[in-house]
Amino acid sequence: MTDTFTAMLISDVDGKPKAGFQQIGLSDLPAHDILVEIAFSTINYKDALALTGKGRIARRMPMVAGIDLAGTVVESASPDWKAGDKVIVNGWGLSETEWGAYSRYQRVKPEWLVRQPEGLSQKDAMAIGTAGYTSALCVEALEKWGTIKPGEGEVLVTGAAGGVGSVAISLLSHKGYRVTASTGRPETHDYLKSLGASAFVDRAQLAEKGKPLQNERWSGAVDAVGSTTLANVLAQTVYGGAVAACGLAGGADLPATVMPHILRSVALLGVDSVMAPLDKRQSAWSLLEKHLDRKHLETLTMAVEPMSKLPELASAMIAGQIRGRVVIDMSL
Repeated sequence: MTDTFTAMLISDVDGKPKAGFQQIGLSDLPAHDILVEIAFSTINYKDALALTGKGRIARRMPMVAGIDLAGTVVESASPDWKAGDKVIVNGWGLSETEWGAYSRYQRVKPEWLVRQPEGLSQKDAMAIGTAGYTSALCVEALEKWGTIKPGEGEVLVTGAAGGVGSVAISLLSHKGYRVTASTGRPETHDYLKSLGASAFVDRAQLAEKGKPLQNERWSGAVDAVGSTTLANVLAQTVYGGAVAACGLAGGADLPATVMPHILRSVALLGVDSVMAPLDKRQSAWSLLEKHLDRKHLETLTMAVEPMSKLPELASAMIAGQIRGRVVIDMSL
């Protein structure tokens, strides 16, 4: 174990958050019960906002960035975990209120840990990351609601070429659902077809203001966009259907009416991945282990990159130039 190691820290510079690499040591880490050696992380949209300064993600500084990690327990003061255990952490305020994953080592709380599924490697877990784990939470929410049925109706996925959308399409198609993908990038159609999408909707159609009630089409939907797109999806959902909403790439507002809800019994299911309880996390990772096609996982993984490339990857993600998932090798 090295005395010092590189971490990506967000610091306050003239009242603004600024990210940069710094050398830190074990004594600098938080006083939590579990020390983890981090093998892989990933980059999500929230990470990109934090690293580019486009969003004020860190609520206290200095802050180690990164919301996802897969690694191995090195030291444990908890009876639930021992040295050598392979673990995953998603959310729990990492990079916001708690030091995060862009570091060779990190101390975390025992209750944050999920045991790595036997059928997934550490690299697989970070190819999935918070984006894929959130997708699994959305799929489980729709199935629990009970109106989507394999082979019947259409399930819409918005933001389809992103991390959440890509994994959602793979999971839904593997379970036998007919999936329609919404994207504004026609060049991604072949990629999305390879994941299981059977039809497409131009995202521009959903981004335009529409009527409070529109033709019923979707038996369910996974929405990572929000704003007018979500309003239109709700207006197009069939009687008794549901929409699992987990993102706001298109905006945090919701310019909609109650009409789909009170006239068609359409449900809006909010899905949170950051503070989700352990039972939901374990169920979501079990779903991913069983139903995420490994060939699809290879397809949606854009690259494995060293930590040194985080700044340029963050800029590329903000510019919409990244398709699927990027794994960060924390040993490089």
